[in-house]
Parts: sequence; C-alpha cells; structure tokens
Amino acid sequence: MFSNNPKRLRRLKKLLPGEIFLQPATLAKYAGDKWFAAHQPDAVALPRSAKSVSKILRFANQHKIPVTPRGAGHGYVGGCVPVRGGIALSLERMKKILEINARDFVAVVQPFVNTAAFQKICERKKLFYPPDPASRANNSLGGNIATNAGGPRCLKYGVTRDYVLGLEVVLANGDIVKLGGRTHKNKTGFDLHRLFVGSEGLLGVITEATLKLLPLPPFRANLAVGFRSMNAAVRALQAIFAAGFLPCAAELADEFTLAAAAKRTGSKRLLGCKAHLIVELDGQENSVRGEIAAVEKIVRKQKPSFVEHGFGAAECEAIWQIRREFSYALRDTGLTKLNEDVVVPRGKLEALFKFAASLQKKHGLQLACFGHAGDGNIHTNVMVDFSQRGAKARSEKCLDELFRWVIASGGAITGEHGIGLAKKRWWPQAVSAESRELHRAVKSALDPRGILNPGKFV
Repeated sequence: MFSNNPKRLRRLKKLLPGEIFLQPATLAKYAGDKWFAAHQPDAVALPRSAKSVSKILRFANQHKIPVTPRGAGHGYVGGCVPVRGGIALSLERMKKILEINARDFVAVVQPFVNTAAFQKICERKKLFYPPDPASRANNSLGGNIATNAGGPRCLKYGVTRDYVLGLEVVLANGDIVKLGGRTHKNKTGFDLHRLFVGSEGLLGVITEATLKLLPLPPFRANLAVGFRSMNAAVRALQAIFAAGFLPCAAELADEFTLAAAAKRTGSKRLLGCKAHLIVELDGQENSVRGEIAAVEKIVRKQKPSFVEHGFGAAECEAIWQIRREFSYALRDTGLTKLNEDVVVPRGKLEALFKFAASLQKKHGLQLACFGHAGDGNIHTNVMVDFSQRGAKARSEKCLDELFRWVIASGGAITGEHGIGLAKKRWWPQAVSAESRELHRAVKSALDPRGILNPGKFV
C-alpha cells in the first residue's frame, strides 16, 4: 500500500520550500495529459535541480509515496496521470540549454527544453536535431526521451533513441547516475542510458540529456501529391523505395482526413482527393533538385490528380502546414478522435488501409488514417460519436480487432505514444509472457518499492 499521508507531504514541503505545492488549484493542473483520464495528485513538485529531484525521490521512497514524473503533459496515452495520487513531479523549471558544441556535434540540455525551440537554435548554428514529433512546438525533450518520440523525419534519420548519447537520471532511491557520455561511439559496459529512453517514467527521472547533432542539410525539396486511390499512393511510395531513394519523410493521408482538412483549410485541391502523399528529400541543393525531379517522374506513373512542389525551407514548410492541420481538422468534425499510433512492417501498409476500411463497414465507425507511411507508423484514428447508443462498445470492439490484426501482422500497438494507460489493456497481447517478466525484473531492480509512475503497464 502507498502512503499519501498529508502530514508527510507537509514535511516534504518544509524540506524543499518553494518547490512543493499542495493548493487544490495547482493539484488540478497536473491531473492528466491529452488523453481522457485524469486523477488529482496529493502534491505537486516543481524542482529546480537534480539535487532537489534526488531529495524528493529519497523521501518518497523512504515513505512509499507514489511519484509520477511529467514533461509538458502533451502525451496521448495517459502516461503522466498520477493514478495512485502522491506526487506529480514536473520538470518544467529545468529548461536550460547547457551547451551546444558545433565541434563535437553535441548538445547538453535540461529535460524541459522545448523541442521546436531547441531545433531552431541548432539550425541557426547550422546544426541539425532531426526527431520531429508533430506536436514539437508544445512538448519537451525530456518527454520525447521518456516516450522515444518519432515524427516524419525518422524514416531517414531515426527516432529520439538514436540521438541520446548520455543521460543524467535520478533513480527511485534518490541516487543520481550519469550514463553514456558525449562521444558518438561508446562501448564501455552496458548501453544503460538507452534503457531509460522510452521507459515512460517507470525507471527513473531524467534530469539532463546529452544529444547527438548532425550537420544541417543545406537544402530541402518536397512533393505533395494527390491520388485517385490509396492503392496508387502506396504503389508510388513503393516505387520510390525500389528506385533506391530514401526520403527524409514520407507521409500518407486517407480520404476522410483530407475532406476534413479541406474544410478546415479551404484547400480546393484536397476536395475529392482519395489519398495524399508528401515526400521530402534533403541534402546538397544540386543533388536534391535532381533527385526530386526523378522522384516526380516515378510518382507521375501512377497518374496523380495533382503534384505540388516545395523548394527550399519556406516552401517546404508551407506544404507541411497542411499535414499539421490533420489532427485539428479531425477534431473539427465534432467526433471524438481515438488516436492510435499502430505500426506495421512496410510491406503491410496497403493491407492496413484495407483492413481499416473493413473495420469501418463492420462497426459503423469512421476511421481516419494518416501518418508516417515510410516506416509503417500510421495513426489510425477511430472517430466516435459517444452520444450514439452503443458507440462505446462498438469502438472498443473495433480497437480490439485493430490491435489483434496489427500484432498478427508482425506490427506493434504503439510506435510513438507509448503504452501509458490507454494501451495497458492490450499490453499482455503485445508482448510475450517472458518479455513481460523481464520488464518486471528490470522495474523491480531499479524501483523495488514501486513508487515510480505506479498503475501503468509494469
């Protein structure tokens, strides 16, 4: 049993004046994220340093008080909901960029540095931090690390995990450990810093990260292509890969998503469009211009309804702006969007869209599919009107079938968002009993009293 004794929490407040808050209005602010669950904590911790985090965890561990770490609170799976109460530990005061080193191609940051702002600062120095989750303007690097966030560019450049060289982590007992380092190669012992990437706050609290940077590609170009069928769009993408091209991003969207986006943005081109593909290349200008022309020839063999070009950063961003409106456009429909970030092997992409269409007919629900086609990570959004009788039961059956099919196809139930609370129900299906036991063993070794983010999937 956990101990959320108010007297103990008041003692903690005295130990860390100005960093522990017990006011009801403050507690309510830290009860949830962007998912549908919320639970108010008994205290909110806003530490200013790793030493403060250490004191909080040492106290909580001694008295068996739950601690739920959180970043910007923009997750989609309830990962930072403090379901057992206790302390919601926000890293929002730790937001300094400690170093950007152009000679080492390394940055050192605190966990609450905003992702988009950090990227802009790096780019002004001709450096590149590729991971680009769609909500990067609203999320933090620490949260990205805790969920192993992805984004469109992970097709070519990889996900957050691939850019974490080292971490400072506070363990459940309050110990501060430094893992990894600042070299781009390191085989000294186990790869322990990566253990905490994607750990969803279950194993420790990240208080500093050393990140790998790349040279900024000097030029970008992209194509936005409308198709008369999803099959044609998938065939075009497959032909691009077959011809030896590796785009930095390749994004697909289906008819329902495009209709909603057309209504929101006023784009006449999207009206009547059955599928939409964005393909982007980057590198040296001469080679990129030549390659994008070759990619366009491949795409035109599928007889697209339109091809739009973007050359240079400004024009490319204008094309991406429509993609960034997709989620908002789906919310504009008035339906509740159950956002599922499933992943299938690349070769099963066309089959996923076909299966989603079959679920629509079977359950009488609209499915809106869009996302990172290049790596098989498609956001399969079940759109539900919960005012309709039986809608909740139908949506649950639909999700059961979707995840069962994805797992049977060699895919995964989450590519970016994590398990959290939202996917806890399917966790036993997603991994083997042996794997679940291994997860429990790691959790028990690092957090034997189970105080970190309790009530989640381990």
